[in-house]
Amino acid sequence: MRCYEGNILTVNKNNDVYRYLVEDQGKILYVGDQLPDQYKGIKKFHLGKRALVPTFVDTHQHFASYATFHAGLNVMEARSNREIAEMIRNFASKSSDKTLIAFGASPYSVVEKCLISREELDQVCPDKEVFVVKYDGHACVVNTKLLTKMEKKVSSLRGYHPDTGEMNQEAFFEISNYITNSISIPELIKNMQKAVDDMAKKGIGSIHTVSGVGFVANLDITMEQFFAQGLKNGFKINVFPQSLNIKTATRRKIPRIGGCFECALDGCFGSHDAALNQPYTDDDADTGVLYYDDKKVADFCKKANRAGLQIELHAIGDRAFDQACKCIKAALDDYPREDHRHGVIHDCLPTESGIEICKQYNIQMPVQSAFIDWRQEPDGYLEEILGRERVLKLNPIRTFLDQGILVSFGSDAPCTEPDPILWMDKAVNNPNKKEAISVQEALRCCTINGYEACFDEKERGSLEAGKIADMVVLSENPYEVEKEYIREIKVERTMLMGKPYRSCKENILKQMIRGLFSHRS
Repeated sequence: MRCYEGNILTVNKNNDVYRYLVEDQGKILYVGDQLPDQYKGIKKFHLGKRALVPTFVDTHQHFASYATFHAGLNVMEARSNREIAEMIRNFASKSSDKTLIAFGASPYSVVEKCLISREELDQVCPDKEVFVVKYDGHACVVNTKLLTKMEKKVSSLRGYHPDTGEMNQEAFFEISNYITNSISIPELIKNMQKAVDDMAKKGIGSIHTVSGVGFVANLDITMEQFFAQGLKNGFKINVFPQSLNIKTATRRKIPRIGGCFECALDGCFGSHDAALNQPYTDDDADTGVLYYDDKKVADFCKKANRAGLQIELHAIGDRAFDQACKCIKAALDDYPREDHRHGVIHDCLPTESGIEICKQYNIQMPVQSAFIDWRQEPDGYLEEILGRERVLKLNPIRTFLDQGILVSFGSDAPCTEPDPILWMDKAVNNPNKKEAISVQEALRCCTINGYEACFDEKERGSLEAGKIADMVVLSENPYEVEKEYIREIKVERTMLMGKPYRSCKENILKQMIRGLFSHRS
């Protein structure tokens, strides 16, 4: 039994701040300003200027992909393609892998203002396959060795650009599938263990992962399910199968379905394939790509809804957002459900009519506040392709909350790092001030709203008596820090079920066998 004394930010219904919290055997026994007599003699942890908050939740990431890329070469901070090339050269010299994976290349954050090319990759690494993924996770650049290996499979697909080595849309997915299947299962699980440990250091106690990215027989979905069930340190993983076939979820007894890739309704701004109602301003013949017609999406939503599954759909552009909202509405009109918690992911450029549907039908929104003023896709670039009027409508979190829509934050990792302090900072200090939100609201989006987005709020997400003691100690109280300095707050300790976080690194076979025989969903 332990008592915490100081700034207890409960994130309960009223955002109450109390002085004391008592925990025992992984459960919160008491939260309040006056410590009851029966607890006065127990050991106290004095917070001082620090604050105790619920653990954070990442409500949208690609866990297997993030774990893989996290173990590879991150080039997001590079300032030039020359720097990226040198990073790859050094990485290749130290790696025994036949395929090198780098992530985070952006034409908008380097001085050349273009992606690194196949020719440049050949100059620094001609003898190994090189796979450089664009920051948005929807395109890549490959060297000649990898292109030669995949040429027969991708040359007839949309998005094939052999001159530069850039692959997007179907060509990218095909190469991504090849890379995914080339990674050994033990290596991937080790990467997943490390990724969980790293996320816990940032105060994350739960993730929602969208899975199904090219493994044979959707092995990654099954593997992530068993991995999640085999964890014994309290870290919570909710798996969303990225499939339009509801049996992918029901056969595995997973109560949810959706995500990106197969469940993406469009692409992204950076690749000019986010589906727009009006053309891109730099190409009046281009409105992006809507991957499916309304009937196909509506039929999927109706089948999934009737099967009792929770649905999430990827939508970046306004045309895709409209399609997602209309098709989920059609499913609920077909078979009404009181507490479905269906969601639209990203919601970067929503429409008023779509927002109204979300409000009326209780459609929730896992959004990425990290996309606000994003170095990899800066506002200056977005204004060039979308125009000022549409840029001012991007990521309108204030508008969503004012409409009573459940908003939660996530990383879309590996596109951005899972970093809840960054999410709060971006949402509170939004350069578009009319869409900025309060610190209290931002903390809710990182905690209780995220747990509510996947039916976990009765056990986790706020510091209230009876709930699991999943808690984070922050270096300072975010309610008292000047909002401009929120980014400087540090996570000092993460506790799951009342105990300091324990690494999930262990014998891979033991963990997976334990997961196989677990009955957790």
